Amino acid sequence: MKTPTWLTLMCLAVSLPIQAQTFQPIELKDQELANLRGRYVMPGRIVSFGIVMTSTWQNANGEVIGATSTMQIQQSTIKPQFYVTMINEKGTGTSTNQGTGTVTGGGGLNNTTGVTQVVRAAGDNNSAWNNVGITVSKGGKGGDSTPQGEVLAPGSSLVAANGAGSMSVSASGGGVQLNIVAGNNQGNTVQRLAQGGLMQNTTLLGNGNQVSNITSLNVVLRDNIPSGGALTNNLDQLKGLRTLGY
Repeated sequence: MKTPTWLTLMCLAVSLPIQAQTFQPIELKDQELANLRGRYVMPGRIVSFGIVMTSTWQNANGEVIGATSTMQIQQSTIKPQFYVTMINEKGTGTSTNQGTGTVTGGGGLNNTTGVTQVVRAAGDNNSAWNNVGITVSKGGKGGDSTPQGEVLAPGSSLVAANGAGSMSVSASGGGVQLNIVAGNNQGNTVQRLAQGGLMQNTTLLGNGNQVSNITSLNVVLRDNIPSGGALTNNLDQLKGLRTLGY
């Protein structure tokens, strides 16, 4: 073997311990981790996890159609599922005129990811509200353990209608969707939570409408973190959301 080869091997052998020391992992303190993006919470610390979605449409006559969909997961929850309460209010004004506006395009909105909020209007005196809120609290006992409303089974839909339009709440492997088709060609709105994304999309074609899409995420954390079986049970509860498409 030639001398340069021996010299190369000796250099590599000497450098190995130095490289191992150079790339030794450094432990980060909790305060440093708190300033990093991508924070997480151990499942065992979650006392309650809830989602509330509400969509309403009020026409110029004052009639309101809508629905509220609620899911609450606690330690005693066996199977995550949504409960739906329909909103149906009579109006006090005059009859609503036929909408004559036109909105074109928007096909690409079905391919968005994350949170998408859209309002497109082709009328007068309308108002639309899209909002997403996240509330995190500590030391509480969670929400009401008694669900309110009708169970929204996977693959099913719940419907309602009045003079303001028709309301449908549906659930499938892709998530849950609240959809309103307003009467008299006034427009439509959809609020969908599925596959890690949230869509709030309103199209207004008439006049004097008030539309609202609101989603609220509520998380309650405990101060002390359990261990063993309690931690595994909470993790299994959160895994159950995957079967619903979230």
